[in-house]
Amino acid sequence: MPVQLLPASAAAFAPRASSVNVVLGSKVEPWLTKTLKRINKVKRPLNSVPQHTKCLTETLSSPNAIWILASLMLPKAPEDKLKQDPNPLVEAISNYQLIHLEAYIVHVDMVLRNEVAFKLTPDTIESLIEYHKDVYCPNTKASTYDWSEKDQQCKKLHEDFVQAINKFVFTTHVTALEGLEEEGAGELLDGRSEDVKNAVMNLYKPLLPPPPSIVDVVRQPPLLPSSPANVSMWSQPTTPSSLPAPVESWRVLPSSPSVASSGSASPPMWASMGVSEVQMPSPTPAYSTPSYSAPAYSTPFSSAGYYYGSTLVSAPLPLPSMLAPHCGVSMGFNNFGWDRYQEYTTTM
Repeated sequence: MPVQLLPASAAAFAPRASSVNVVLGSKVEPWLTKTLKRINKVKRPLNSVPQHTKCLTETLSSPNAIWILASLMLPKAPEDKLKQDPNPLVEAISNYQLIHLEAYIVHVDMVLRNEVAFKLTPDTIESLIEYHKDVYCPNTKASTYDWSEKDQQCKKLHEDFVQAINKFVFTTHVTALEGLEEEGAGELLDGRSEDVKNAVMNLYKPLLPPPPSIVDVVRQPPLLPSSPANVSMWSQPTTPSSLPAPVESWRVLPSSPSVASSGSASPPMWASMGVSEVQMPSPTPAYSTPSYSAPAYSTPFSSAGYYYGSTLVSAPLPLPSMLAPHCGVSMGFNNFGWDRYQEYTTTM
C-alpha cells in the first residue's frame, strides 16, 4: 500500500491551514460531481478535473467547514463526586456531559490511497484533555494500589495523552465526502462514527502499576556429614528403651507346627543341649498320661517324636515342661546310663 503523505497542517500542535490539500485523479467520480452540485447555492461549472478541484478546495477551506465525527457521553466528575438522585434522568443530566468530536479536513487523496484525513479542532482537543486530567486520571488512580512513584506515573500518563490527542488524525475512505453539507460541514455516514469513538477512547491508556520485583531466594547449601554445625543430623537414632527384652531362642516353640515340620531332619535348637545346661521345672501335668520307662537313647534327645501326625492335628502340642516327668535319670546322655551309676561307684 502506498505511503501515507499528509500535509504539515496534520502534524501535532499545528494550526489549521488556510487551504486544504486536494488531489483528484484524471477522472472525476460521478458521486463527487453530484455532491458538489448539491451543496453549492451558486451554480458553478463542473466540467473538468481542475474545476472540481477548485470547487472542493474552496468548500473545505471555509472556516465553517467543521465536521462532527462522533459524540461521547462522559462523566463530569470522578466517581466519588458524582451526585445521587432518585430520578435517573436528573442524575444523568447532572453527572454527564456530551462532547462532540469536531474536526476539519486536512487532506483529500483520490489518486494513491483514496482517503480523506480529519484533524480534531482545538476546542475538542481541549475538552478531551480536561476530561482526562479531571476525571479519568483520578478514577484510574483510585482504582489502583499505591506505590512510591504513583503520582509521577499518573502525571506521565496525562502528558502522553496530550501528545497523542494532538497527533490524532482520523483517516477513512474518500466516499465519506458524500456526507458533505453546505459551507463544507458534514457528518460521517455508514457507521464510521463508531470507528472514531473507538480510536479516540483507545488513547485513554490505563495506569499500570510497576511489575512486582523478583526476589532472589537464597538457598543454604547442603551441609556435609563432617559439618560440626549439624552433627545431630547424621547421628544414628537411638534404640528406644521400651523395646522388649530379647528372648532365648530355645524358649520359643511354634504354637502349631505344620505336618511338614514333623519330618524335618534337623532337630530343634534346644534338642542338642545337654541336661546339665537345661533347667526345666517339673510341675504336675494338667492331665495324666500312662507312665512308662523310657529306654536309654543312643542319640541325643529330640522332641521330633512328640509331634502328632496328621490324624491328631487337633490335639494340643505338649510343651517341654509337660515332658519333664518322663525325663528322669533313666534318660541316656552321651551313651551313659545314669540309672546304672551304682555299678561305677567302686571303679570311680
